Amino acid sequence: MHWSLRPAIASDAGWIAELRAEVLRPDLERLGRYDPVRVRERFTTAFEPALTRVIVVDGEDAGSIAVRPARDSAWIEHFYLPARVQGRGVGTGVLRGVLEPGGVFRLNVLQGSPARRLYERHGFVLDSEDDVDVYLVRR
Repeated sequence: MHWSLRPAIASDAGWIAELRAEVLRPDLERLGRYDPVRVRERFTTAFEPALTRVIVVDGEDAGSIAVRPARDSAWIEHFYLPARVQGRGVGTGVLRGVLEPGGVFRLNVLQGSPARRLYERHGFVLDSEDDVDVYLVRR
């Protein structure tokens, strides 16, 4: 499986919002938090094409990742891959590509999400958590 990154453009918002709804649905339903409108709105209101890269797998747009600078760190956001791509090394490769040596990175995942294992394998540790979200940091 060959992958690459390309800059996102404004017109990517629709399909990435749909991908977000698909990827997060099982965890959101398990947590009793799935709302088919809200899951898409939360993406479209926060989408910043300049900070986002589209993950292209075997020549097709397949996923996304955003890195948002903050005062003391960078936030990894909107990292979505469809099920057909998960578990094939794409997420690991993309994550390695965005993690800068010496940088501090933060992110959050939903409670019980299997994605947490990917982040922990790359040095992320628990920073805080609540009933819905787990906040991780990599220093």
